[in-house]
Amino acid sequence: MDVYRDRVDAGQRLGEWLADRSLDDPVVLGLPRGGVPVAAEVARRLGAPLDVIVVRKLGVPSQPELAMGAIGEGGVRVLDERIIRAGRVEAQRVAEVESQERAVLEARLRRLRRDRPRVELTGRTAVIVDDGIATGATARVAALVARALGAARVVVAVPVGPPDIERRMPEADEVVCLQKPWSFRAVGAAYDDFHPTSDEDVERVLEQAHGAGEGTTPGPENE
Repeated sequence: MDVYRDRVDAGQRLGEWLADRSLDDPVVLGLPRGGVPVAAEVARRLGAPLDVIVVRKLGVPSQPELAMGAIGEGGVRVLDERIIRAGRVEAQRVAEVESQERAVLEARLRRLRRDRPRVELTGRTAVIVDDGIATGATARVAALVARALGAARVVVAVPVGPPDIERRMPEADEVVCLQKPWSFRAVGAAYDDFHPTSDEDVERVLEQAHGAGEGTTPGPENE
């Protein structure tokens, strides 16, 4: 396996590969936290807008680690009715969990995006970027959220992932993964420098991209 120096190096290589693809009106969406530095390099290479896509799992009240759904901004909600029925979760409890998680989601969005509006996805290609995929659970939900927000096409792009990554991501129209080692164990094994990314790091990357005017292609709400 070819090891990346850091997330910037991984993003530059991923961006070079994606530049040769036919991506119609792309918007690059980084998954906080570690996916954002990678996404910034991809957006820079594509000359595309950079934004974050924040999702929150809705855990079954009696088993919080078991997801009965997920939410994204704009009121988007994806529910797994099979899990809800099996867990005998009443509609009121689902609503209560959603309310709690939405408060967390909105607070995080306010912190990361500050006063910048969401980049409009309607009719565009959403390129969802992370620093790597292990299980794919977060990226799968992000793909559903991007679609619900109006994306015409959803591409999940990562520097490294398991050999069966395409099978794990049925929600995406296309999966781009530069390295799929048979010996894949953990995302961090593909990096020399895989130090944790903080919310402050994410804020700084987004602020720099916004200030540099990268990806100035406007969406309807920015015209």
